[in-house]
Amino acid sequence: MSTHKADTRRAGRTRAAGSPSAGSPSAGSPSADGRAFGASRGFEIVLIAVYGIFALSATARSLVQVLRDFSFAPVAYSLSLLAAATYIAVTIALVRKGRRSRVARTLVVLELIGVLVVGTLTLLDPALFPDATVWSLYGQGYGYVPLALPLVALGYMLLSGRRSAEPADIAEPADTAGPAETAGSVRRQGPAA
Repeated sequence: MSTHKADTRRAGRTRAAGSPSAGSPSAGSPSADGRAFGASRGFEIVLIAVYGIFALSATARSLVQVLRDFSFAPVAYSLSLLAAATYIAVTIALVRKGRRSRVARTLVVLELIGVLVVGTLTLLDPALFPDATVWSLYGQGYGYVPLALPLVALGYMLLSGRRSAEPADIAEPADTAGPAETAGSVRRQGPAA
């Protein structure tokens, strides 16, 4: 009778250790994957916050410009409104789908193109822009953050996409073990006679 109790306890420990909930990051146990996710999500939150701040500042600036003096520089003020809409859209896409969002990635590429085109045009033909936009001179009025922000965001999105693919590649050989190997390993763990 005592041997049966010991076998039951041993089987319970084996089941708990092999169960999907024990030791998994979702169960709250610390693991390298859980920590990596937390650190990467932390940077994502900072990125979302910066985009949110730029969404607010660009929207406020463009609305004041459009409402107060649109006829003075309609192209510049329209581009400021476009920049604001872009920052709002990127912020929403990152909040909803995170760094793996194709929409966010596409919007960030469009933002970078906008910064580069408007920045170049303001250098080549300043008469087109009698007043500055968010993207004028590559974001000079905002400390060049409008130029750096999409570069950092794209780098983060691309690097985090590669990192998330690597663990699956490493885990593949372990997942391909056949039923015979799995059954053999279970038999070897059985109770000692």
